[in-house]
Amino acid sequence: MNPELPYHRYHMALLKSLFDTLRAQSVLMEQVPEESNLLFLERFDELITQLEAGDHDSLHAGQDIMCQIISRYPQIAHMIPRDLLWYFGGDCLHFMPDEEIAQYQLIDEHRAAAEERGEEFNWEQARQLIQSP
Repeated sequence: MNPELPYHRYHMALLKSLFDTLRAQSVLMEQVPEESNLLFLERFDELITQLEAGDHDSLHAGQDIMCQIISRYPQIAHMIPRDLLWYFGGDCLHFMPDEEIAQYQLIDEHRAAAEERGEEFNWEQARQLIQSP
């Protein structure tokens, strides 16, 4: 994984924003014991550090963290950007309908083709074009 590619930088920005949102949602997080919340936020922070370093194995930890947000804090699960569910894949895909997965697969194919040609690919713009009515 190359953390310098625009694709990864875009998803890192989403991940950091989600982390900041979760930290700010202290009222909602009080429903889970405080010590457990602190450990969860520490793991989330470690995930960001690992991904920034280009650690491909941390994608599995990302799947786990996204799934934990959905199960631990269902009232804020809607705040998870759909792009992050696709980015981490695996178990996260269980929270996406088939039609949405098909759209993301198409975007990913376009991204792979652009990267193969050595062209920059704007993930966010491509997603907006494909997902617009």
